[in-house]
Amino acid sequence: MQNTKLFSVKILLLVIGKTDEQWIQEALLKYSKRLQHYLPFEFEVIPDLKNTKNFSQAQQKEKEGALILKKLKPTDKVVLLDEKGKEYRSVEFANHLQQQMNTSVKRLVFIIGGPYGFSPELYAQAQGKLALSKMTFSHQIIRPFFLEQLFRAMTILKNEPYHHE
Repeated sequence: MQNTKLFSVKILLLVIGKTDEQWIQEALLKYSKRLQHYLPFEFEVIPDLKNTKNFSQAQQKEKEGALILKKLKPTDKVVLLDEKGKEYRSVEFANHLQQQMNTSVKRLVFIIGGPYGFSPELYAQAQGKLALSKMTFSHQIIRPFFLEQLFRAMTILKNEPYHHE
């Protein structure tokens, strides 16, 4: 079967915890489907930890980090969505993605952590950090924001009329 995707790199969005809000779920589904037109895209949810009230923030980050690390392959390019990450305008982000796709990376993994962020081990494993804003957003609401920007980047790279300067 011939690959009909426009880009060959696979993108995985890996997140901690399911989304309870119906409108967020609908937005995630909408943009996940749209992205499939451009490239192999997966959205994977790692279930919330149980009994987190018994953990310190550091313990929770460590346990979530261990679960995330189990999902990664040695050849993955890992980018954490982090408030201290690099900020891009939409066109700059599209160009950055194009640069990544021009390398030999097979799978680009973007990770949205839990409510307290990432473990030191996960920071050590990551090759990049991305911030969508200087503002802080919940780990739930940032999901559709990121998928919309990923979709916008694909339309920019294909010169489609979704994005306006």
